Amino acid sequence: MQITFSMSGINRRQFIGCGTAFLCHALPAHAWFFEKESNGRAGTMDIRGRVFKKDAPATLWKWSREADHYKKATSDKVVCGLCPHRCILSPGDRGVCRSRVNLNGTLYSLTYGDPCAIHVDPVEKKPLFHFYPRSTAFSLAATGCNLRCLNCQNWEISQAKPHEVRHQELFPHQAVASARNAGCDSIAYTYSEPVTFFEYMVDTARLAREKGLKNLWISAGYINRKPLLELCRVIDGANVNLKSFSDEIYRKLNGARLRPVLNTFKILHEQGVHFEMTNLVVPGYTDNAEMVKKMCRWIIDHLGPDHPLHFTRFFPRYKLDRLPPTPVATLTKFREIAMKEGIRYVYVGNVPDHEGSHTFCHNCGRLLIKRRGYHISIYNLSGNRCKFCQTIIPGIWKDNA
Repeated sequence: MQITFSMSGINRRQFIGCGTAFLCHALPAHAWFFEKESNGRAGTMDIRGRVFKKDAPATLWKWSREADHYKKATSDKVVCGLCPHRCILSPGDRGVCRSRVNLNGTLYSLTYGDPCAIHVDPVEKKPLFHFYPRSTAFSLAATGCNLRCLNCQNWEISQAKPHEVRHQELFPHQAVASARNAGCDSIAYTYSEPVTFFEYMVDTARLAREKGLKNLWISAGYINRKPLLELCRVIDGANVNLKSFSDEIYRKLNGARLRPVLNTFKILHEQGVHFEMTNLVVPGYTDNAEMVKKMCRWIIDHLGPDHPLHFTRFFPRYKLDRLPPTPVATLTKFREIAMKEGIRYVYVGNVPDHEGSHTFCHNCGRLLIKRRGYHISIYNLSGNRCKFCQTIIPGIWKDNA
């Protein structure tokens, strides 16, 4: 689009209006988000969250409990060790995640037993395609997130403090009972960022296991090693969002860093936890084919070929509401790249009827699972094997042989 101006006969207000119009057309959408801190690298945006100074509630409520994984820095300051931000909080401060506060030298979680979202979902919605297909997951979330993604899909709860949203009291034993009453096979900790309600998630997961339920962690994976190892002892499956394969993009799109997320994948792999990966393809940010190749090569080198990878279509949301949806052709191309690099199970999300919605045997190539949205119409697995060639298909299947 070409824009021309005539400088004659316009006043100052009109001139400013013309300049604004030009900038809106000339600059990409993400150019409007300017850096707050360069971390020593000039020109690199960093939108990571900051500690909320003197923002803690005056008193605790019944949904508060002392947090795990923190240390006292002084007699009254604390250092949260849950995620790579490692917030240093003085009395009265609230952490980056919005859900953890220092009161009188003790770190508290404000979201214990206090979910703001509860639903029964198909497990395919998580998305998990190789974990108990056709089952349902009792899904719950509390407020908060340690990231600041400009494209957040659930920003109303992830970018909110506990007192700012409606909630429902549901302590761990009640969550487990509700899941069983709903006929669910699993409990999914999802929607916002479960790392921020870590204590609630772990206690619920322990009780769930005792009652024969599975536990699913749906996360951005921004967590430190020690709490992740604790979590690995009680979860059965995970979908972790690999936002991009660029530290610079992580800084300017998500307010985080790449390396800790890669470490999360390595730990899950080492601990034998079934996990799948999601990469949301955001136009202008994460739609670079060379970056995708590099990402896939890292996956093959460090995790192997058997962890499913989902390329998901972006739709305009939150602070990127002026970007276009991801072209389907881009998702198709990225799926082809990933399969060529050696990843055996690569999916395309948010595109109904795409071939990338289905599961094909990596050995004989026959159709194993046909999906339309979350509905499965064809299922050609016998236990954990392809019905046609008897190849073992990686995953957690309800009737494993």
